[in-house]
Amino acid sequence: MSQPVPARTPAWRYAIGMFGTSIPINMIKGSMILFYVDILGLDVRAYGVVMVVYAIIDAIDNPVLGHLSDRTRTRYGRRRPWLLVGAPMLAACMVAFFSAPTSLDGLGLMLWFAVFAILCEAFDSMLNANYGALLPELYPRERDRAVANSLRQGFQLVALVISLAVTPLLTTQVFGTEKTTEGFQTTAIIYGVIALVVIAFMALSARENPRYATDERPRLLPSLWSIVRNPMFWSVGLTGACYGVAMALVLSGLQLYVRYSLGLPVGNALYLQGIVILISAGGLAVWTRVVAARGALWTWRLAFAILAVSFAGLFFATDLITAVAAGILVGAGWSGMLATNDLIVARVLDADAVRNGAHREGLFLSAFGFFTRLNGIVTGLALTSLGVFFGYNSGADPGADPGLAFRMYLCVYPFVLTAIGAVAARFVAVPVESPPEAAQPDVERTP
Repeated sequence: MSQPVPARTPAWRYAIGMFGTSIPINMIKGSMILFYVDILGLDVRAYGVVMVVYAIIDAIDNPVLGHLSDRTRTRYGRRRPWLLVGAPMLAACMVAFFSAPTSLDGLGLMLWFAVFAILCEAFDSMLNANYGALLPELYPRERDRAVANSLRQGFQLVALVISLAVTPLLTTQVFGTEKTTEGFQTTAIIYGVIALVVIAFMALSARENPRYATDERPRLLPSLWSIVRNPMFWSVGLTGACYGVAMALVLSGLQLYVRYSLGLPVGNALYLQGIVILISAGGLAVWTRVVAARGALWTWRLAFAILAVSFAGLFFATDLITAVAAGILVGAGWSGMLATNDLIVARVLDADAVRNGAHREGLFLSAFGFFTRLNGIVTGLALTSLGVFFGYNSGADPGADPGLAFRMYLCVYPFVLTAIGAVAARFVAVPVESPPEAAQPDVERTP
């Protein structure tokens, strides 16, 4: 007897989960350099070492977490139990991350940073592998998928307004000061509670399709071998990493760009981040229409090119007004990538399910997460390079020209990465949309 098809999950109820998953990790990534390096005085070389180690550990545990999710069989589904466990664990680790005793220094500070950075990233990976795996399952048609994805990216941008743009105001003015840490702990507690409530609401609302949980449970090593032999895994993964790493640099360095490159208090990051996020949110509806008219692949390529150009303008900004003007173009390109990047990945997941007869979205997304983990390695090396080339080692030892150092970190490095990605995207081929019963997907190649 065939499995009954569950009632459709309203797109907004799935999409709101992105709000909960985005707040914790973006506060962590957006404030870790300011908190640990500039305020607590962690040396950038120690920071770089930790980021490389944690990226390696996360690259290993990520596929394992995704594989365990694919093999999970419960009355509550495959993904929901992991979401309900991961949410409180991430919230607790985020609070601990921003509760480092001010008495720590040297090796003690480095170890505290390393332990909780790794734990936060592990639980974030657990959440996002399972949350992301629900998108192709709940919405098999690309038109429905594009709507759900745009809605969830809209919720992510709202979360970014809070976790990135509002955070500097809360941590340095409302709950703390420019040079103290109390504000970070209070803000982390508030964000943790919000994230926990939202993720639980989404997880309990999602109606997983029991047809996707077959009796046969995929084995880890054969599944991994099948994935790494898939050319699309490498072409889409490496190209998407150029975008992901570039935005990781931007999000982690923006507050110090405002402090050193623009010569303004950190709280002014609210205005620059706010305009970029608002433009990105407003552009999602436009980009979704372009996807409907021209397809995800063509739109993805265009957005990549716009994002690359935008970083040149940001390099030459001299004050808040010119930075905001450049940020408008950054927001437009970023919006296009938000609207399309996950659709490209979902096409690859669809083709894998058709080809192999098993739905292993959790493992595949976690394998794609290998490229995301490059963010930690590259941001660590990029920050370390500021010490080598510009003498920026910490807030206590900023070097002769920290303003130029963070223009390099926030503008030049992301420009180079997205320019490479924009060129590589021209050579990427992904499957056209096909129904689940299709035997073998065709390949979309646009000129």
